[in-house]
Amino acid sequence: MPVIQEATGAGETEERTGTALSNARTAVIVVGVIAAIVASAYLVGHHLGTDTAQLRATTPTASPATGAARPVAAAPRPPAAPAPPAAPALAMAMQPITGPGRPPLPAERGGPFGSRRTTGTPEVALTFDDGPDPSQTPQALAMLRRYGVKATFCLVGINVRAFPGLVRQIARDGHTLCNHSWEHDVRLGVRSRAGIRADLVRTNDAIRDAAPGSRVSYYRQPGGAWTASIVAVSRELGMTPLHWTVDPQDWRKPGAGSIASTVNSGTTRGAIVLLHDAGGDRRGTISALRSILPNLGRRFQLCALPPGIDPPRMHGREWPLKLGQI
Repeated sequence: MPVIQEATGAGETEERTGTALSNARTAVIVVGVIAAIVASAYLVGHHLGTDTAQLRATTPTASPATGAARPVAAAPRPPAAPAPPAAPALAMAMQPITGPGRPPLPAERGGPFGSRRTTGTPEVALTFDDGPDPSQTPQALAMLRRYGVKATFCLVGINVRAFPGLVRQIARDGHTLCNHSWEHDVRLGVRSRAGIRADLVRTNDAIRDAAPGSRVSYYRQPGGAWTASIVAVSRELGMTPLHWTVDPQDWRKPGAGSIASTVNSGTTRGAIVLLHDAGGDRRGTISALRSILPNLGRRFQLCALPPGIDPPRMHGREWPLKLGQI
């Protein structure tokens, strides 16, 4: 029966083909299920790991010595890339140059009528008024030399005329010179502008006669009795009106301890300190310098106020530029 055998063989072939397809579909399903399980396990593990790390970073643990809770630091992060270097900054705040033959420091907000109350830099300036005095000025100069400090001396015209050698000594020691009026005239500011100018010019001429080649770059009004007129005239003459920050009122003779305490405790960066080396008995001030100079010298840079700018020589290369002018 050849026909019956052929039909039977075809049926067996179809059955084997169906079985193979069924097995393939099963294998695909199994692989898909396994892949889904693996992916789910990975996501769950990653999520649990993140939560655990955060929990460890914020959960306190007990200190073995005291049992008290102490925080556990999180694992260190890799160092961040260094920031690009910033442009170099000036070490100190500077004031602009006001120009040859003009006041060395500009007007300052807060000073009476725009007079200077600070140096404009972190430096501290000691100033001495009413000299020169034949007894006390040399003592003040000796103390300043001992500690290597430069200062500013505000000179009275009649004393300059009487003791010109002391003016030359002040200039030789590198201190800055300041006009303090001809006769320590507290009421000079209420005089006419012509009268003010005549007084200041007379005093400047006496200082320059005593110390040829020196500059008189500042004016300080006796008693701090500033007016708009005297500030304006002093600036017209190329001088910065010079007030102060710290005043121990040593002219009242409170004693060396009080003077030193006021100056040492009241001086901050940029301060201008008012002292006196003449105009009366200044032994308390001279004695106070033994405390003031080393104390302030440890905490600040002490300086003479910068002199004015001369007209340029050799194409400007010899301008005496100093801190506070640039």
